[in-house]
Amino acid sequence: MSFFRLKDLIRAVRVCKTAADERGVIQRESAAIRTSFKEVDSQDARYVNIQKLLYIYLLGYPVQFGQLECLKLVASPKFSDKRVGYLGVSLLLDEKQDILTLLTNSLKTDMNSSDDYIVGLALGTLSNVASSEVAYDLVDEVERLLDSPRSYLRKKATLAGVRIIRREPELFTPFLHRAKSLLGDKHHGVQMGAVALMAEMCNHTQEALDEGRRLVPVIVNQLRALLGSGSSPEHDVGGISNPFLQVAILRLLRVIARGSQQAADELNDVLTLVAAQTDSTKNVGTAILYECAITALAIPSEPALRVMAINMLGKFLGNRDNNVRYVALATLSAAVITEAPSVQRHRATVIQCLRDNDISIRRRALDLSF
Repeated sequence: MSFFRLKDLIRAVRVCKTAADERGVIQRESAAIRTSFKEVDSQDARYVNIQKLLYIYLLGYPVQFGQLECLKLVASPKFSDKRVGYLGVSLLLDEKQDILTLLTNSLKTDMNSSDDYIVGLALGTLSNVASSEVAYDLVDEVERLLDSPRSYLRKKATLAGVRIIRREPELFTPFLHRAKSLLGDKHHGVQMGAVALMAEMCNHTQEALDEGRRLVPVIVNQLRALLGSGSSPEHDVGGISNPFLQVAILRLLRVIARGSQQAADELNDVLTLVAAQTDSTKNVGTAILYECAITALAIPSEPALRVMAINMLGKFLGNRDNNVRYVALATLSAAVITEAPSVQRHRATVIQCLRDNDISIRRRALDLSF
């Protein structure tokens, strides 16, 4: 028996009373899908079958026999078919499989499509599964899309660039040349992708790290703009302007300024500003302050700034959220080697943590105490 629609298959699985019943339903449907692939050469049937295969995959059953069919669905001119096909490729294939090379031509064709959303599908898939060979073949297409007038495509292209650099760091040159314009982009999504791309390049090449240090004023200005911007429903979380981007920028600055006194000196004012203007009573504010503290401790910052970072972590020890206290204790344990006098000022609070009901908090407090 074959369940012709996805919702029929879902309904049949849900009514199964035992694991054996479920396996029986999945085996029968998998066999029917295999037969359909062999006997019916229709994109409409393939569209339905791939949807069912993805559901079966999410249940934990093997569906590798559908990989080639996903590639056939990607070749369809319809957006709906491509969306399901690319989703199947992202889930069922990885960069180690030889069949992935067959995807290159479809990706290249779709990245030149007049439909921005089809281009976005191709870029998203490239970001998920690109191998070294695919990265070499499509880096020029990604480079071209970085200059797209659509912020949607620039954002997708920067994330595809992250995957390419991660697989082949030597391809960083075209992305590095556009780093300044991408980091200064007005669209927050593009900025987020550009920060991730710059961090990836800085982690792999000294040339990118040197360029990142020259761009510190640009990055700092973006962070200042976030701190000084008014309320924006599109980006605010808990009254704080785009905390995800703020955290990402702080992480990038930590990568760039580590080991560079000049870059660290340029960050002193903005780190102090982050600490002063961020609301610590909200979870998103706590996340930003935590990144600010570990950034100040990771770079050759001024002594006053390092003391401020330890005091922020010490304040976290009084937070009611056990997760916040746990990460504060863990960070203080790492910082006590170089900042022992500052950490000692919070000894009373640490001793209180030794009596906490949560055993993980007590263990971390014990590690810090000795």
